[in-house]
Amino acid sequence: MGEKTPLIEVENLSKTFGLLPVLRGVSFGVARGETIMLLGQNGSGKSTLLRLLAGLSKPTAGFIRIGGWQLPKEAMAVRRQIGLVSHQPLLYGDLSARENLDFFGKLYGLAKAERDEAIEALLDRVGLAKRADSLARSFSRGMQQRLSIARAIMHQPDILLLDEPFTGLDQAAAERLEDLVMSAQREGRTLIMTTHQLGRAPALASRALILSRGGIAFDGNIATMSAASLGELYAELCGGAAVA
Repeated sequence: MGEKTPLIEVENLSKTFGLLPVLRGVSFGVARGETIMLLGQNGSGKSTLLRLLAGLSKPTAGFIRIGGWQLPKEAMAVRRQIGLVSHQPLLYGDLSARENLDFFGKLYGLAKAERDEAIEALLDRVGLAKRADSLARSFSRGMQQRLSIARAIMHQPDILLLDEPFTGLDQAAAERLEDLVMSAQREGRTLIMTTHQLGRAPALASRALILSRGGIAFDGNIATMSAASLGELYAELCGGAAVA
């Protein structure tokens, strides 16, 4: 793949559920190491787009190419490059933090020695080393999100997809999650993140895609925007306000 070829290429992507079109002719590219904030009202297709990028759903039309592999026919190769963090933690409540990471490490095909080393490092990194043997269901919402981040980067993916990761977090937990996101950026990972909290967007991403009526209503730089000006643009394009 050439230097100027985007890591993620999406062309004329459409997704229909029954007779309901959710995405209509969506096209964009994402460079390696770039962070994209995906914005839009509920039902605009944000989560559907992330599921398509993760290879968990098949498009009705158009194509997605990630790292040179095309979805959906090369989904297994693509999934090895991706870590997914949802607003739902996707953890096993009756397994400990350590056991959860070990389970997912096995799914990613990591050898035991590699898993053991990664688990200790990741639990320390997300501040859960002292709770390694506690059941995931005993964790607070913020702790579960931190463990979800560790799960998502267990296999050292190039790409992180984060679907409303700040939902339900208190301020301290949200700040800790921001630190983990910025750490992933410093490591050169490519991030695509959805959020309704527009105030966080300019601090975490230089570029935003705003979805409206199943298409891209805006694709541009937001690094120099204030939360207020981004909110005005969002309201103009989407017909409603998001959480500041």
